[in-house]
Order: sequence, then C-alpha cells, then structure tokens
Amino acid sequence: MCDIEEATNQLLDVNLHENQKSVQVTESDLGSESELLVTIGATVPTGFEQTAADEVREKLGSSCKISRDRGKIYFVISVESLAQVHCLRSVDNLFVVVQEFQDYQFKQTKEEVLKDFEDLAGKLPWSNPLKVWKINASFKKKKAKRKKINQNSSKEKINNGQEVKIDQRNVKKEFTSHALDSHILNYYENPAIKEDVSTLIGDDLASCKDETDDSSKEETEPQVLKFRVTCNRAGEKHCFTSNEAARDFGGAVQDYFKWKADMTNFDVEVLLNIHDNEVIVGIALTEESLHRRNITHFGPTTLRSTLAYGMLRLCDPLPYDIIVDPMCGTGAIPIEGATEWSDCFHIAGDNNPLAVNRAANNIASLLTKSQIKEGKPSWGLPIDAVQWDICNLPLRTGSVDIIVTDLPFGKRMGSKKRNWNLYPACLREMSRVCTPTTGRAVLLTQDTKCFTKALSGMRHVWRKVDTVWVNVGGLRAAVYVLIRTPQAFVHPSEQDGERGTLWQCKE
Repeated sequence: MCDIEEATNQLLDVNLHENQKSVQVTESDLGSESELLVTIGATVPTGFEQTAADEVREKLGSSCKISRDRGKIYFVISVESLAQVHCLRSVDNLFVVVQEFQDYQFKQTKEEVLKDFEDLAGKLPWSNPLKVWKINASFKKKKAKRKKINQNSSKEKINNGQEVKIDQRNVKKEFTSHALDSHILNYYENPAIKEDVSTLIGDDLASCKDETDDSSKEETEPQVLKFRVTCNRAGEKHCFTSNEAARDFGGAVQDYFKWKADMTNFDVEVLLNIHDNEVIVGIALTEESLHRRNITHFGPTTLRSTLAYGMLRLCDPLPYDIIVDPMCGTGAIPIEGATEWSDCFHIAGDNNPLAVNRAANNIASLLTKSQIKEGKPSWGLPIDAVQWDICNLPLRTGSVDIIVTDLPFGKRMGSKKRNWNLYPACLREMSRVCTPTTGRAVLLTQDTKCFTKALSGMRHVWRKVDTVWVNVGGLRAAVYVLIRTPQAFVHPSEQDGERGTLWQCKE
C-alpha cells in the first residue's frame, strides 16, 4: 500500500472514530470503510465529457463511463480516494450513485409511475452511499472551519497595510505538523492542488477539541437530518413532470428515513436523474459547483474555470511553453492554467483596462489566499496581466507556443457586425506571434459562421484539427483546435509590396 492510501486510511479512521456517535457507524464498518468501492457521478461542461474522463483516468486511475445524458460521467473509486475526487479540475458537481437503472420500465399512467417511485425509495441500497456522504460531510465541516480561521487572520493587518499579520496561535493550530497531512499533500506538487486537498483534509489534531464540543452537543440534542429531492429529467416520452417525481419520491424517502423536508436549508440532497429510460438515484456531495474556485472579481462574460481547464487540456501544454490569452476578460483561462500547469508561463491580456484590472485583482486574490494558507510569503504564480491591442500584440514574431482565448460572441460583448472585421484580424495577428509548425490555438466562439469565414481566408497559416461543441450559458458554442502551419508569417504590407514587384517584372 502506498503512502497516500495509508495516510487516507488514517484520515478515514480518525473521521469515523470522532463521529461514530453522531453517525452511528459500527466497529465492523470501520474496518471495511477504506476498502469500500462506490460509483461517483460528476457533472461536467457539456462537450468536455471525454476530457473529464481522461483527467479521471490520469489522476485516479479509474475508467469512466460517459452518460447518454450529455454533461455527466461515472467512475468507480475506493472511499480513500474521495479527497482526490474533490481536486478534479474538470468537474462541476459530484454525487455518489445509490443505484442505476439502465432500462427502467415506466408504467402507462402517471399514477402508476409515481406509485412506483414511492415504492422504489424503500428498495434502494442506501447504506454505502450514506457512509460516503457522512465522510464527505466531515470534509465540508473542516473546510468551513478553515475558512473561518483564514477570514479572522486576514482581518489582522499592520498599520502600513502592506503585510498581513497572522495570529500565531491560529497558525500553529491550523498548520500543526501531522504525518497524515504531509503524506497526502506531498502527492500533489501543484500548490493549488495542495490547497484544495488540505482544505478538504483539514487538521484533525488541531480541531479535536472543537469536534469534541460539537459531538457533546449532538449527544444532548439529537438532530434530525433535513433533506430535499431534486429531479433532473430529460426526454419527451414521460407522462409526469420533474416536480411530480421529486414530490412523490421525496415523500417516500421522508417516510423511510424519518427525515425532515427542507427545500433551502438541507443537509442531504437526494438526486433523481431521469434520461429517457435511464434512471439514476444519487446523493449530492457538493453544495456548490467546484468551478467557483479562482474568480473573485467577475465581469459580464466570466468563463467557468472547468470550461477553461477543458480548453487548456485540448492544447496539451508542455513544460516551459508560453501560453497567451489575448482577450482574457477576468483572467479565468490563464489563472486556471497557472494553477494547473505551473511549469509554463501564462500571459493575460485585454484591450479593456477594466478587464485587465479584474484579471490582476483575481491573480492578487489567489496569491493572498495562498499566503494566508501557508502562513508565509508566496513564491507567486507564473502569470502576468497586460493591457494591449489584440490586433497589434507587443510580442515578438513566433514567440508564443499556445494561444487559448474566449472570442467575443457578439452578444454581451461586441457585436456580430464587428466580428466580421475582428476575427480575421485576430487570426492574422495570432498567426504572427505563434510558433510555426508547433504552435497551437484553442478558440471558443458562438459566432461560428463568422469564424468559419475568417478561418477560410487564413488556411495558409492555420489548420483546423478538431471542433468541440459545448454549451455556454445555454448557447451552443464551438471550441476550435488549430495548428500553426510551417509557413512563415508575412505581413500584409509586405505581401502587397511583393505583388507590386511581381507586377512590375511582368510589365
């Protein structure tokens, strides 16, 4: 057994031992908890299912099944890998599968279907998924405590306002040396991944006293869990609505567990996912999407971090690559790149000073968060923000390895009419700064008609190798993967000069 598995087993034993009275886990469960295999479902940006499956296979060593319902993947893990699942960069939400029905036979009438849902609640194997939920809940408690410590520490600043004074007592409590934490954190060389894992793991020894107080309160005041059922339904052959399915199935779950229904302030969220004849029942492991991790200053068209990660994976960054986002907006793409591919250098640029300011603030927020977490000055991130003109980049010809950007759709930003001039100019300037033969570009746009026309005039310098169709805020958009051809860039003015010379020679 590797150090990671051994350390995570210790984590599971500590968590389960400390919470055994409140969650009612038996001694026999403790021995088999770390060996428990469960199926995890994850929602991902539509169109990037295969990218997410590749990340799961790479980081967890698990094979993935891509659901027929676009935007979902499923994979089997042991409970000891649960902390690593929360560190996946391509997934939005996580849930543990209670049971899957590949070909669920719906009855003819609405009343019969809803009655089947009621009967289904008492027949499902809830035991193991609820164990996973309880372990996951202990992660979230430690995350909340860690946030509280960070907030209190960040408020204590010295008079000059340039440095943050951190309460040494809290730092000592938060970062107490513990073999368990070091084993797991050493698994991740990336600082951002370390941050996410340490947030999930917490510090068991330092928080022991607080948890003891919490458990004593739970002993004196038994608390009934609150829950809700969320039904996600797709298909046209159903004789019932999502609300009706959630209502009747939720009523049966309430009768079975004696839980209290609460639509807003709930502890457990039961998921009922229906896609045609496929029915999957699960328990949510995330309260909010995991894409909310980098951005604190939002703009009118902020890109999701999970979508940014998917775009970056498409271009397969190599160590020491120069990666540029010439229209960065809030900086979602380069910030995601700097946290995951720290051996590359990332440049965020935009012509709008407000956008550059937002990107710089997001970079600063990430650095401050890292400094507070480590309790010492951070080495920083391999990223910089610049204001420039996309059609006249202050970069040397052939100096950029990868270009990844979110082009203006022509809706909230810019206009469809302006795109007809903007897109060809952008592709021309990108071809100048991008390295011939090895250079790559991954470009997102919803204005596919305009982009296709612009690309047709630049085929001597750009070759399209793939198109990934994605859903961005309800809009069907395309991610184009381009390769820079070996042909050297020739400025339009030089081309005109050459044509003039040839014309004179012919005369």
